[in-house]
Amino acid sequence: MAAYFMGIDNGGTGTKAVVFDGAGTARGSASRKVPMILPEPGFTERDMDVLWKASCDAVRDAITAAGVSPREIQGVACTGHGKGLYLWGRNGKPAYNGIVSTDTRAWAYPRKWKEDGTASRTFPRTCQSILACQPVSLLAWLKDHRPGVVESTRWVFEVKDYIRFRLTGEAHAEATDYSGSGLMNVRDARFDRALLEEFGLGEIHDRIPPLVYSTEACGVVTPEAAAACGLEAGTPVAAGMFDIDACAAAADVTDEQDLCVIAGTWSINEYISRAPVLDGSIMMNSLFCLPGYYLVEESSPTSAGNYEWFTTEFLAAEAAAAKARGIGVFEVAGEMAASVPPDGQQIVFLPYLYGSQYNPRARACFVGLEASHTRAEVIRSVLEGIALGHRVHVQKLLASRAVPPRAVRLAGGAARSALWAHIFADVLEQPVEVVETEELGTLGCAMAAAVAAGEFTDLKAAAKAMVRVRQRIQPDPAASAIYRRKFALQQEVSAALEPSWERLSAPLRP
Repeated sequence: MAAYFMGIDNGGTGTKAVVFDGAGTARGSASRKVPMILPEPGFTERDMDVLWKASCDAVRDAITAAGVSPREIQGVACTGHGKGLYLWGRNGKPAYNGIVSTDTRAWAYPRKWKEDGTASRTFPRTCQSILACQPVSLLAWLKDHRPGVVESTRWVFEVKDYIRFRLTGEAHAEATDYSGSGLMNVRDARFDRALLEEFGLGEIHDRIPPLVYSTEACGVVTPEAAAACGLEAGTPVAAGMFDIDACAAAADVTDEQDLCVIAGTWSINEYISRAPVLDGSIMMNSLFCLPGYYLVEESSPTSAGNYEWFTTEFLAAEAAAAKARGIGVFEVAGEMAASVPPDGQQIVFLPYLYGSQYNPRARACFVGLEASHTRAEVIRSVLEGIALGHRVHVQKLLASRAVPPRAVRLAGGAARSALWAHIFADVLEQPVEVVETEELGTLGCAMAAAVAAGEFTDLKAAAKAMVRVRQRIQPDPAASAIYRRKFALQQEVSAALEPSWERLSAPLRP
C-alpha cells in the first residue's frame, strides 16, 4: 500500500490541507477561508468552532482531491501561524475567540515591560523581544480586561496545537510554537513558573499543556474527529511545528548555510544556528524543529498580507478581467507591475496595515503619489514596499552572522510570482532560490508526520527525499543600486511619520 502524509496549515486568513506522497509531491489539496472578526480597531479574531469546521472541510476535500483512501494516509501533522492565542475552556468549549497574530490590542504591555525593566530581566530566559501579539502580552491584556476568560481557561493553545487537540483529544504544547510565545524559558527549554510570575501570569503555568517536539507522536485521530473530517480513526498525529519552521524545513533549510524569507501575512526572515544570538541585536530566538538548532528570527506583520488586502479592496476591475481569462487576480496584477521598470516610479509604500517593524501602532500609507501615476505603478510600489520592508530584517540577520548566506530560500506569496521573486533578489542583494512546491507550510508538517510514522529517520532525511529547488535568481546589480536608494527613502519617510502614529490611533472624539 502506498504511503501518504497530510499537512494541515492554519494561517492568518484561512486553512489548507494537502496530501503528499513520500517524494514530496502534492497529490491533492483544499482550502477554506475563515472569516475575520474585527470587533474593535486593532482586534483580529476568529471563531474557534468555525476554524475547526473549516479545517475539517479542507481535510475531507483534500483527501477526495488526492483520490486516495483515508487508510493510505500514514500520518498527519499540523502547522499554523505563530503567536496569537487560542484558549480552551474548562467547560469543554472555546473560552474566547481565537486571536490572530495580526492583533495589536496588547500594544501597551511590551512598552510597559520595557520601561519597568521586566523585558531586560526576562530576556536571558526568553531569548526574545516581547511583541504585542505574543500570548504573554495577550494573556496579560485578557487578565486586565476580560478576567473571566482567563479564569475559565483550561488550556492555552497556539493555533495548530488547538487543531491537533481537536483531532486527538490530547493537549500538548509543541516546542517551536511555544518557544516564540514569551511564556517559555527558551534557554532551558522548559516552562518556568518564576518566569511567568515576572509578567504577572504565574497562575497560567498549570494551563500550559505538556511540552513535545515536532516529530513526536501526539495521539491518534479520534472516532469523533474522523467522522468530522474524513480521516481514518486511529491515524497517527505528529506534533507538527510553527509555520515558519515548517517553511524552513520544506525549503531544506536544515543547516546553517541559507537564509529563509517568508512573505506571508507576516514578514518572516530567519536562519538556523547552533547557538542563539543574545546580544540584543536580533528580535527572536526560538527552538527549531531540528534538535540542536535555534531559529534566529526577525519578523513583523509587514508582508504579503498587505498585498492581499490591497488587491481585495482596490483591484475589483483586475479581478473581473482575471476571471474572464480564467486566471487569478494576482497574475493580472503581476503582469501590470512587470510593465514598470525598477526606476519607473518613486512611490513610497509603507506596508504597515498591522503595524511596523518599529511600532505596532504604525499604519500603512502611500507617499509621493502624483496624478500621472498609473495603477500599474501603484501595484509595483506595493510589491517593492513589502520587499524593502523585508530588507530591514535581513540586514539585521546578515550583521549577526559570521559568514554570508549561500542563498535566500524564498517562501510565501512572493515565491509564487516570478516578478516578485526577482524584486526580492534585487532588494536583498542576495541570490534567491525557490523550491518546487508552493505548499511549503503543509509540506513541512507532512515531513514531520513522515518522520513520526517511521518513513524517515529525521527531518534532514525527509528534506533530502521530499524537497527540490526549482529556480535560482541572481540579483541584478543595476536594479539593486536603484533599490538601495528606494530603501533609504522608505526609511526616511517611516522615521518622519513615527511621531504621528500615536495620534492617528487615538479616537477623534474625547
